[in-house]
Amino acid sequence: MLMNPNSVRTMWISDLHLGNKDCKAHFLLDFLNQHEAETIILVGDIIDFYSMKSSHHWPETHSQVISLLMNRAHQGTRLIYIPGNHDATIRQYLKFDFGRIEVRASHLHETLMGKKIIAVHGDEFDSAVCHKRLTAVAGDVGYDLLLFLNRWWSRARQRLGFPYWSLASYIKSKVSSANVAIARFENAAIQYARRKGANAIVCGHIHHPDLKTFGDELYLNDGDWIENCTALLERHDGSLQLIRWTEKCELLAESDAFVAPLPDTMNAKKTQTAECS
Repeated sequence: MLMNPNSVRTMWISDLHLGNKDCKAHFLLDFLNQHEAETIILVGDIIDFYSMKSSHHWPETHSQVISLLMNRAHQGTRLIYIPGNHDATIRQYLKFDFGRIEVRASHLHETLMGKKIIAVHGDEFDSAVCHKRLTAVAGDVGYDLLLFLNRWWSRARQRLGFPYWSLASYIKSKVSSANVAIARFENAAIQYARRKGANAIVCGHIHHPDLKTFGDELYLNDGDWIENCTALLERHDGSLQLIRWTEKCELLAESDAFVAPLPDTMNAKKTQTAECS
């Protein structure tokens, strides 16, 4: 029996920044409507209370995202909410459950093979980064300017019939200090995972999706829905996939590190469940 490629074991998404005019809620809604997960882990900065202090922006699509997530929880999906720095006010409710929503400072997920994946938002590592972070705080003047340029660039491309492409991510990739900050963030995250005895760590925060190996551990960043429109998925076979979801789906990276080996007699029957190929 073929597995529905839109059904996954676990989904990690973060940095939705609902309430911020740069949130790509239309892409996010399309992604959520086309994927089902046994567990959804929200890795911080879901609602951008920081941005909403200075400007009010809450279109219907943002309410639809909240409604969809709530409906999934009531339909049996396990929903875990790890607050970030932009929704830090939710941290006062850590260890509380709101209906079917579990609010936690971190979450330790167990894979099919019994491997441990710890999820934290990532602002815990700001002190280790040291550099001014164009990528880390969506309230910095430099980053606000970058998002402003990205917003108008995206509108121009849309009017000309071109698909979404992040100017902000491209510019950041050319800034050496931003790359140094990202490397320090990744190292701090891996050190944290090792201290916790985890085999992998999932973060958000820096709006830089990635999947890479550090020694025996995996570093996973599920990205954001401000610039990159990305999510991290655990398939039912244990494989991990980092995907981008805009007008099309792109498979950015994947790992079979936590896939249980199949008997030789079953290898020929193994099916590819990737949404993007």
